[in-house]
Amino acid sequence: MVQRRSAPPVDASAAPPRRDRRGRGLRTPLLPAELPASRTRAERFDQAVLEAVAELDARWPGRLESLEFAVDEVPVVPADGQEIGSDEVVLDGGVPLARFLPPGMDSRGRPTKARIVVYRRPLEVRSGDAGELGDLVAEVLAELLGEMLGEPDDGDGPIS
Repeated sequence: MVQRRSAPPVDASAAPPRRDRRGRGLRTPLLPAELPASRTRAERFDQAVLEAVAELDARWPGRLESLEFAVDEVPVVPADGQEIGSDEVVLDGGVPLARFLPPGMDSRGRPTKARIVVYRRPLEVRSGDAGELGDLVAEVLAELLGEMLGEPDDGDGPIS
């Protein structure tokens, strides 16, 4: 009777990157996950919002704890045309850039916190590069928070 020995287990992290099925390309990502270039536009935008919120939290300590911040791709625009401006919406040319949603109840009857929704695509379109995007996000959030907290923003002026 012939005995077969099983092959020793192979550590996948020690093996060199393999090629794909057809032998044409690597099966590993092009860039390591630690590099900024490997992040998607949505991840970079989320990071810009987090940095802007941290900056504003330092300006108004303890006043942002009752707020939630959310990111949405695009705003819902009414079918009849442009959005009507109010204190709860930051507009640019009739397009909402951010919106304040007061506290209320969700569909299951649970209470919800007040929420500020920042719209990614309208802000990306209006910015030229990543640095400008971060500044624009901070400016839009500062304007909206200044209106909600009753302390007008001390920046260059409103966007809308």
